[in-house]
Amino acid sequence: MKKTFRALALALIMLLAGSPAALAVVPAAIVVEDHAGVLDHNSLISAVGKLEFYEPTTVAVYTYNGRAEDNLNEEVLRFARANHPEWISADGQKWANGLFIFALDPVGRHVGTYMGEDRKVSLDQRTDIQNATKDLFRDAQWTDGTIAGIRRGAELINQPWYRSTGAAIAVWSLGGALALGTAGWLTVRAVTRSASRREIERGDRSYSSVSTDLDVTELNASTIPSSSSYGSLVLEKHLTFLDRYKAATQLSRRVHALTPAKLGHRQSLKLAREYANAAAELDALDDVIADTNALLNRGSTWRAAWEHQVAPFRKDLEGLDELLSEHHGQGDSATAAALRSFRDRSCQDLEQWSAELADGALQPERALDRLREARTQLSCLLEDHAATVIAGFAKNEREAEVMRNKMETARKGTKNHRRPPQPNILGTIYPSYYFVSVPMFTSGLDSGVSSVTASRGGGATTGYGSTGGSFSGSGSSSSF
Repeated sequence: MKKTFRALALALIMLLAGSPAALAVVPAAIVVEDHAGVLDHNSLISAVGKLEFYEPTTVAVYTYNGRAEDNLNEEVLRFARANHPEWISADGQKWANGLFIFALDPVGRHVGTYMGEDRKVSLDQRTDIQNATKDLFRDAQWTDGTIAGIRRGAELINQPWYRSTGAAIAVWSLGGALALGTAGWLTVRAVTRSASRREIERGDRSYSSVSTDLDVTELNASTIPSSSSYGSLVLEKHLTFLDRYKAATQLSRRVHALTPAKLGHRQSLKLAREYANAAAELDALDDVIADTNALLNRGSTWRAAWEHQVAPFRKDLEGLDELLSEHHGQGDSATAAALRSFRDRSCQDLEQWSAELADGALQPERALDRLREARTQLSCLLEDHAATVIAGFAKNEREAEVMRNKMETARKGTKNHRRPPQPNILGTIYPSYYFVSVPMFTSGLDSGVSSVTASRGGGATTGYGSTGGSFSGSGSSSSF
């Protein structure tokens, strides 16, 4: 092993010995044409002004509000010809030397990068620069995304050969298989060991809580009225409580018997996660048993128990505005208006139900019925709005089917990603996908839009459209 590392070091020294030192220079000039009005000029200029390029480079930023079907390359060239002829070479065929243009269309969802002939990079590297922005742009962080793209451009434009990925591969391939293999094995073991410990700690917190309250849980279960439809369903869940507790106890003993070396194995992580999930489910169930007893029997803690029941619904109502304000959220549609109207009415209903529960005009059983009906209605309204969103974004039935599948997957989850237990009565007696929640909807929408965008060829567009003529400057754009 030591001989291998000596050989690697010697090879690296030989490769770098004759390499010139790389320059580090701030931009020669910064030009911002924010026609979309989405950038914080002060933050942008301050951040870009501190970036270091390998050669003196003029950085130009151009934004405009276009459409999804637009060719950003064509628009950038049109704008440069009309407003910045100095961005174009003297013969009109290329971008000017020493120039790096970063372009953004926040409405059409395009990002583009363009360079003079002495600053150009490969298509793959232009894609790399654009990809550095996309997570931020998808979150509408326009200034931060622009800075991230220009920063990546500074790293790649005129990059010395010995700092390139290819050079690194050439050096490390001399002995990389052994060195990286060993390092990778050690890293995986360390990461797995740390993850196993976190899962055991998570399980211990829940298991300790369940063990401490075990007698109280049994007492609460013994006084839940079985004549109540909700009480009887919770009691059905309680029938297996002690058996599941014994199983969790066995899992606890097994994971705590693992040695530090064993904790680094995948099967140990799987066992630790099984223990943590089993304990968390029991911890949630004993809370539900306590709340069911308190609410149905109007015990001293019934108000807190009721708040636990309405909390998920209240959170959904509060999240509707953010959902409907998303770029593809169709916030001006009729289904969006129906959701807002339902939200306003439901907020009033929640206050009324709480008041009626307090003065005895509303029985707990009927209050839970009303809450179930309201959450079911919200689920239906969200499903209607999903159809609106899909119709507004998808261009054909294939894209619509992709979006429907992504939204359904977000609702039901997958076998590999079980949902955490819900510490409320409705969430316990109904499957996790029975009610559509706002987070489920948002997750499905984002996943569907991303999948469809990628399938449309969110990859590079390199031409300059019908008005570009013979212009062949280095540049490309892509969708986000």
